[in-house]
Amino acid sequence: VRRTECGFFDMLCNRYSSEVIMAAANLKERISWWEEVRFGMFIHWGLYAVPAGVWKGEEIPGIGEWIMYRAQIPVDQYEQLAPKFNPVKFDAKEWVGLAKEAGMKYLVITAKHHDGFALFKSKVSDYNIVDATPYSKDPMKDLAKACKSAGIKLCFYYSQDQDWHEPGGRGNTWDFGPLSDKAFARYLENKVKPQLEELLTQYGPIGLIWFDTPGIITKKQSQDLKRYVHKIQPDCLVSGRVGHDVGDYGSMGDNMIPAGRVKGYWETPATLNDTWGFKKNDKNWKSTKELLILLVDLASKGVNYLLNVGPTDKGVIPPASVKRLKEIGAWMKVNGDAIYRTNPSPYPYEFKWGRITCKPGKMYLHLYDWPKGSFLLKGLKTAVFKAYPLADKKRKLDVTQTYDGKLKEHSLQIGSFGKKTDKFVSVVVLELDGDPKVD
Repeated sequence: VRRTECGFFDMLCNRYSSEVIMAAANLKERISWWEEVRFGMFIHWGLYAVPAGVWKGEEIPGIGEWIMYRAQIPVDQYEQLAPKFNPVKFDAKEWVGLAKEAGMKYLVITAKHHDGFALFKSKVSDYNIVDATPYSKDPMKDLAKACKSAGIKLCFYYSQDQDWHEPGGRGNTWDFGPLSDKAFARYLENKVKPQLEELLTQYGPIGLIWFDTPGIITKKQSQDLKRYVHKIQPDCLVSGRVGHDVGDYGSMGDNMIPAGRVKGYWETPATLNDTWGFKKNDKNWKSTKELLILLVDLASKGVNYLLNVGPTDKGVIPPASVKRLKEIGAWMKVNGDAIYRTNPSPYPYEFKWGRITCKPGKMYLHLYDWPKGSFLLKGLKTAVFKAYPLADKKRKLDVTQTYDGKLKEHSLQIGSFGKKTDKFVSVVVLELDGDPKVD
């Protein structure tokens, strides 16, 4: 039908365009807090912390929270972990306090992982921490209270597709055999949605629902879950792993670092060692400097950093994790302005010496190694008024800007830097005459 022959078609086009524009504007408003904070804490915690990577005396390869799947543990045997799960050392204030000290602004915890066990009181299934363990308390209530007091957004991870405890969930073929579409649809209606409602109505405002591994879920089902979450809490964000690119923001692969700037809203979930859930024999800890370089790298590309801890079955965050997060926090207290509310680097490529983040009228140079002599940056067109280390704002650095007409090349040279300001990553601030423009 030609548009000139059908005014109704014109009306539909205009209505669709208006709805798209309104939806985009609404998302920009709802996601602004998340985009500004850049840094959050992921917590993988559940029954898998009891075996901690070992089943019947055998080390099970792979990540800790997948032990049921990796070892093909029958449901009736895995359920026997619940009476052993008694996190008497869990302290919500301590966990949230550590996140705050590290400079993290939101906290995402595995309310239900792929093993199907709920870390909250659920009327939908008695396979939960209150009804099935000697602990018999709801730790999500304590976390909600502690997060509210600390000004940190509480968020929930929920495995919507895989559920190795349910015949209708994906993954457990050794107990339940092949999965039918009808059984999966019933699982979504009878367990996933009711438990999402519990999470979204029992703990106050929730920052986001972090879905995961959308293997067989259809696009219609993913869209339905997103609408369901927004119906209960309109401001609650839905992660990209709800499936089919219908989430409010995108999720990179685990520990994935993009090669350059990315468009849109993105987040990378990352580990401190090799696993997510607690695995007692995983000692392959990343250094604090490496973790900070990852934080800086992601911020320079416009990506949030969701850094994971895996507490023990007693509710203790491993000392190696605590040490690194506290060191990150000490760095953030000094250099947080170069991370929070920043824009990605104006350059479309990476630098060997470090990374760049920006704010209106400012550029932050994140130096992995402190320059021994002068420092040269090519391509910056915008005039620089002042340069100084973020850790020592009174120290002024000499700046020279030149332009080579033949090569059509802009150059910025910073003179002697003096004493190193940070043992991990040092930040130099460039105050600019407007927003940075680069060649």
